[in-house]
Amino acid sequence: QVQLVESGGGLVQPGGSLRLSCAASGSIFSINLMGWYRQAPGKQRELVAVITSGGNTNYADSVKGRFTISRDKAKNTVYLQMNSLKTEDTAVYYCNAEVVPGSEYPKVYDYWGQGTQVTVSS
Repeated sequence: QVQLVESGGGLVQPGGSLRLSCAASGSIFSINLMGWYRQAPGKQRELVAVITSGGNTNYADSVKGRFTISRDKAKNTVYLQMNSLKTEDTAVYYCNAEVVPGSEYPKVYDYWGQGTQVTVSS
């Protein structure tokens, strides 16, 4: 069984910064893509940023230049550094990972974290 556990959410003023972390644990052979998504009230879940096992990244246009995704492969952890936060960044942020479980190589499964609330408000 693989689990993703997020941390780092909270309340911040506009213009402030937060850093989210997501650690994958369990029987893991390898992790391909890792990413962050978010869902605001009344809206669909949307992609924020993704990073490949090789370190290539992709961002939503709305966060380019403000957010940075990174990963520590040795720790099976992905991070999202969020700077210059805006009120419209308020949402529940979800971690996602494409995982090859140790017991089911080479099958790939999609896992989600439980979500962490980010609120940007003065």
